[in-house]
Amino acid sequence: MSVAPQMQRLDAREAGFDAALDRLLDRLPARDEEVRLIVADIITDVRAQGDQALVEHTRRLDRLPCEDGAVPEIGRADLLAALERIPPALRQALEAARDRVREHALQQGLVGFEHRDAHGNRMGVRISPLDRAGIYVPGGRAAYPSSVLMNAVPARAAGVAEVIMCVPTPDGVRNDTVLAAAALAEVDRVFAIGGAQAVAAMAYGTETVPAVDKIVGPGNAFVAEAKRQVFGRVGIDSVAGPSEVCIIADGAVPPEWIVWDLFAQAEHDEEAQSILIAPDADYLDAVAAAIPAALAESGRAEIVATALSARGALIQVRDLAQAVAVSNHIAPEHLELAVADPDALLDGIRHAGAIFLGAHTPEALGDYCAGPNHVLPTSRAARYASPLGTYEFQKRSSIIACSPEGAAQLAPIAGTIADAEGLDAHARSARLREQR
Repeated sequence: MSVAPQMQRLDAREAGFDAALDRLLDRLPARDEEVRLIVADIITDVRAQGDQALVEHTRRLDRLPCEDGAVPEIGRADLLAALERIPPALRQALEAARDRVREHALQQGLVGFEHRDAHGNRMGVRISPLDRAGIYVPGGRAAYPSSVLMNAVPARAAGVAEVIMCVPTPDGVRNDTVLAAAALAEVDRVFAIGGAQAVAAMAYGTETVPAVDKIVGPGNAFVAEAKRQVFGRVGIDSVAGPSEVCIIADGAVPPEWIVWDLFAQAEHDEEAQSILIAPDADYLDAVAAAIPAALAESGRAEIVATALSARGALIQVRDLAQAVAVSNHIAPEHLELAVADPDALLDGIRHAGAIFLGAHTPEALGDYCAGPNHVLPTSRAARYASPLGTYEFQKRSSIIACSPEGAAQLAPIAGTIADAEGLDAHARSARLREQR
């Protein structure tokens, strides 16, 4: 199968490029009204009926009998048993990935501070972890132990007291690798439930599933919509769109390497986006020419071909400076600087979820074991959002302590502003502190 002719070829030097690029990027999935209504009904059921609703939806959607009427929970012993069953090489890889993610997460985190003004008033910020975090992990056809590590390990690094996890097990099939990752990441409780009902349970709590403070982790359209609807009751990481990669190349990296880097995103699903930007038209041609042979070796060729045809693009630019400008407009989830001197471009990059420097740093290493988190902003959200990290599981509290002298100095300022806002009690409360 040859997909190169189907990939869009754009030229940033030509008129109309900006509009063409925006059309390529403007692929946010429309919010499905049917999905919204189904999810709203499920959330209402779980809020009203708790465990009973969870059991009924799990029987219907995941084909689990739940014969005793209890919400299916996977105990710690089962997690450890799964850890023993997986191949030793896989266990070692998961342990190495966990350790690297933890090492990086421990370098992050918010830091509190205090300062005093000339009147002895003390101000500051106090940092504290969330009490309980909830992780959603896809099940069924998908099995992502890396998602377990990337979501649970930073929570632990932040000092979250309890981490719970929900993972669907359709037809009762449990994925040992996912359960092993939960054991390695020290997840406290694992529930074999999925979909919008799992999100609702973590948001509102049931007789069995405890309510959490924040829900993180990927999922299908129903999970994403449920996270959107419970936001406010709990925090969420994001409502993520399809995965994406943008690669800036100057010819220093073999075209075959670039092809597989593009495939690494395209194989996620048909909506994934892979974009290559380069000044050299011959290099773009070489990459396009290498695609058919690589596709013949891909285990997910149909998905890759569909994604490249629908959302992939090869973009020619005037020079690397223009490549950086185009990338900043795209604000990609993953940005590979596949150039001879990536540090020369780094300062110009303003918008990217994660930046991968040089020929030997493919995005795939970041997905699993480099250390920084692979939960990243998508759909141009890198313009204002950041990767998941330890700080996402912490919160700030302001600290204010006024001395008698400081209160007397601040009171007339507050009183004057309160008068302007017509808030008499505010003004009276502040001015009483003028009396020392």
